[in-house]
Amino acid sequence: MTTEQNTVATWNTYGNHQLAREVELPELGQWDWGIPGTGPGTEVFGDVAGLRVLDLGSGLGRHAAHLAAQGADVTAVDASPAQHQRATTRYPDTPGLRFVQADAVAHLRDVDPYDAIYSVCSMPYLDPDRLLPVLANSLKPGGRLLFSALHTNSGGTGPSNEVAPRPEILRLPGTTEDHPVAMWVLTPQLWEDLLVQHGLTVEAVTTIASDKPDNHVSYRLYAARRPQRVPSRPRTSAPPPPHAAVGVGIIVHGPDGVLLGQHRRRTWELAGGTVEPGETFAQAAVRELREESGLVAELDDVRVLGTLLDRVGDVVRVTVPVVITRWSGVPQQREEAIGSWRFWPLDSLPSPLFVPSAQCLAAWRPELPLDYLPAHFQRYDTPGCA
Repeated sequence: MTTEQNTVATWNTYGNHQLAREVELPELGQWDWGIPGTGPGTEVFGDVAGLRVLDLGSGLGRHAAHLAAQGADVTAVDASPAQHQRATTRYPDTPGLRFVQADAVAHLRDVDPYDAIYSVCSMPYLDPDRLLPVLANSLKPGGRLLFSALHTNSGGTGPSNEVAPRPEILRLPGTTEDHPVAMWVLTPQLWEDLLVQHGLTVEAVTTIASDKPDNHVSYRLYAARRPQRVPSRPRTSAPPPPHAAVGVGIIVHGPDGVLLGQHRRRTWELAGGTVEPGETFAQAAVRELREESGLVAELDDVRVLGTLLDRVGDVVRVTVPVVITRWSGVPQQREEAIGSWRFWPLDSLPSPLFVPSAQCLAAWRPELPLDYLPAHFQRYDTPGCA
């Protein structure tokens, strides 16, 4: 079992223990981020009415129910079957509240982006290198992330200066039985560096500590936001080889948004590639789309928008954006370098985009909030230019 799987098993033991005890905890009278009776409260969210909100590591579900009562549409995710059972038993039919038993990363990969994501003390149980890349793209542009993380444990041990898990103790309530769990207990600087690295802007870090002198436990509340504009970056600083200087960028657009895949170097990009000798731009688009994603389009369904011209080092790069709105098949990984194909809403594009893909999208829809290296775009004003 992996470190995270061991932790889920331990929390499942905890949940089953609580189910057997049949303890009825009261509803939250006051929101807390780890230490009851301490602030801040829900004011850090602002007005949540009508927002789609995700609770990561929701446990019994009391915090999720508290936000749902304020008008939020809350999805509460927990990987432990026993914790999920506790929550659904307690809140079988609460308006605006939905419980999901799933791995957090798996859930985030398959959902439309949320307006806000929060976690009360649960994020440090997940490997940040696994969680943060998908979490950042699961927020809408401008969406907020709020989470509390252990800073100093009950023994007075402070955070680590390296991104690695360490053992902490989970004690079963009403017993002296202790269970080790792995946690990423990191310094605020490390958490901030990780959040920024994955495209988020840190807005505030708040200390949460007990006012009791014999209680050493303290937490930090992190508030971060996904920028409104989507950044882009090249996969490498090396210029493309001369034979790869002319290519197509394929904008497959439908009711669910635009098709993007994730390169192994972590940039998100349109299907596309090099135009081979003797091919038209439309022929290259149909071939590359099939080879990369398995989708099949007809030549008559390809609309060539124009040409983008920029320079990478000493190489002139010509990229031809095309639009396809009719196709057959389901996107799937066909090549080793790029996969995770899915349709993204235009108001929630993932980050970072590959520079040529951002250039193509901006040529197609100039109003999209994209940051990218500029390129000269020559639009084709007449049909039949494929």
